[in-house]
Amino acid sequence: MTNAMSQQLIPHPPPIQDYGITHTTKLRFQTNAAQSQTSITYQNLLDTINVALTTVTASELFQAVRVRQVEMWATPVIGGATSVQVEFNGTVAGIIGDTKIHTDTSIGVQPAHVRARPAARSGVALFQASVADQAFALTCPSGTVVDVSLTFRGRPDVFAPTQNAPVGATAGAWYYRGLDGLAAGATQFVPIVNVSGID
Repeated sequence: MTNAMSQQLIPHPPPIQDYGITHTTKLRFQTNAAQSQTSITYQNLLDTINVALTTVTASELFQAVRVRQVEMWATPVIGGATSVQVEFNGTVAGIIGDTKIHTDTSIGVQPAHVRARPAARSGVALFQASVADQAFALTCPSGTVVDVSLTFRGRPDVFAPTQNAPVGATAGAWYYRGLDGLAAGATQFVPIVNVSGID
């Protein structure tokens, strides 16, 4: 009798682990100027996808980001050489990188190519909030294609404004920005996406 009754008991609803949104994606950019140890911050990364609140204010769509991989390609001019370099060298406590320098040089028709991941136990490989601390640094020529693989996390009750105000945005629409956090007209890392939502 006891076993039959216990089988009829209705358990309480299962716990919900997370109401937030997690989004893993790869973003592609092309440089329009040479870069020399250009610092890319967590705030820059979180500004890459933002939502307009008004025509002149915007918020980051997500509030935390994790760097999974950075990949770069650059083709040398005929008879010349070109190099690309990624450094995970953050030095702020809690965001410390693995201090490795990933680099490649090409002197032929094949592009210089680097695919770099931060060390699994480094701070760079963990989720970080929107702060002006360095996630990684890039060195490359103009015309370099940069792919950044990221995992974003967002919560509905957290607001983080973008570093730079949009101009003429549509409230409620979401936009892509350059890898340096700047709008399309000012960025040196132009987002490669064929949509009108490039701020």
